[in-house]
Amino acid sequence: MLYYKGGILMIIAELSIVPIGDDVSVSKYVKVFLEELNNSNLKYEVGAMCTTVEAKNLEELFDVVEKAHEKVMDMGVNRAITSIKIDDRRDKETSIASKIEAVR
Repeated sequence: MLYYKGGILMIIAELSIVPIGDDVSVSKYVKVFLEELNNSNLKYEVGAMCTTVEAKNLEELFDVVEKAHEKVMDMGVNRAITSIKIDDRRDKETSIASKIEAVR
């Protein structure tokens, strides 16, 4: 877990998975991906184009992403692109909610 002088730091990440060469619809794969997030202790928010996740550290984030990616591949997908965008801010505490509130 990362700390700064004011409290606990959280990593905010944007996740998406795109199976290549299968059906045009990806919702069944996204559902499997989200099941793995549900099995974790990570807070997340589903959006129209990606899922935003809060993690205590990179290890926690990468662990759930690896499991979720493998679950999708186990569905018979021969190729998939899993994208991760990480916001690792270490000067103040942040969360999904605080980032949304900052722009409202």
